Amino acid sequence: MKKQIAILGSTGSIGTQALQVIEEHPDLYEVYALTANNKVDLLAEQARKFQPEVVVIANEDKYGILKEALADLPIKVYAGAEALCQVVEAQPIDIVLTAMVGYAGLKPTINAIKARKTIALANKETLVVAGELITALASQYQTPILPVDSEHSAIFQCLEMNNVHKVILTASGGPFRTFTMEQLQTVTKEQALKHPNWSMGAKITIDSASMMNKGFEVMEAKWLFGVTPEQIEVVVHPQSVIHSMVEFEDGAVKAQLGVPDMRLPIQYAFSYPKRESLSGERLDFAKYNTLTFENPDTTRFRNLALAYEALHQGGNMPCIVNAANEVVVAAFLKDQISFLGMSEVIEKSMAKVPFIKTPTYGDYVSTDAETRRIAAELVINGMK
Repeated sequence: MKKQIAILGSTGSIGTQALQVIEEHPDLYEVYALTANNKVDLLAEQARKFQPEVVVIANEDKYGILKEALADLPIKVYAGAEALCQVVEAQPIDIVLTAMVGYAGLKPTINAIKARKTIALANKETLVVAGELITALASQYQTPILPVDSEHSAIFQCLEMNNVHKVILTASGGPFRTFTMEQLQTVTKEQALKHPNWSMGAKITIDSASMMNKGFEVMEAKWLFGVTPEQIEVVVHPQSVIHSMVEFEDGAVKAQLGVPDMRLPIQYAFSYPKRESLSGERLDFAKYNTLTFENPDTTRFRNLALAYEALHQGGNMPCIVNAANEVVVAAFLKDQISFLGMSEVIEKSMAKVPFIKTPTYGDYVSTDAETRRIAAELVINGMK
């Protein structure tokens, strides 16, 4: 039986690469549902090629365009956030790949867990915002959560559950790894969007440049692997060949290596516990004859320190950090805030939004809304 896959965010970088994996293994996988936020033309093109049962466009204004584009096909077409949450519950689905961006991934992931679907998790914000809630639900409904982030997939592939001393997340350092504080004050969005090793969407590329992405991955690692913040180390590794490592109590270290190619962790989440063949470039050790490592600079890249601080505080603080970050990244992409100003707004938001030690799902929703309001005000006031 072919595994039936639902891809939330099929038009993004992870989603399109997931479709390449499915295309390479038509005997193993089949697309059941495709969803997108705004890219209606690409979604329609994907639907024509892969013939899913269902497509959903989150932006309801584009429903008519999508419906008309697929009128000659027996594909069910829906629109809106609620439809997106409902589609993951469809009985035939085996795996839900959560590849949509940001806080919007939280509710559909919860619905998929309750429907006992295997979660291939590419939406790290789900665990950043509500890690305690998500892991509790996954345990309650006995739903596996398989990491798709290359770093967490690497740890997952290396992991032995006994006697783990720490997990080591590697970071490329982004385009500004060698920049001084003075240089960082004037960097542009065009510079920030040029990642040295990975091709990603705009939001995650900016997060990588500011090292907030690595901060989110630290939070994600806590919930995925049941480790404390003290057991999570970040190491800057500019070549992006070692994707992450696990150190055991006896000092031995296991690392997962490979060329930068997100199709590998996507496919591993689909095929786990098996490994399937995958086309593409292989690691040539002669080409990478020097691998370097350095400690991250949390003075220049304050976001990483803020993420650790939020993780130590717990409660709704990671939700606050995520919401503020989404606001400031959007503002940076519109030239409304400086690169270093993003960290300032996030830190001020952490101080202004009320802290809740044991939040409910409703608390996460209200925290997200309140943080966005406060962060937006801080951005506006900062521009005066």
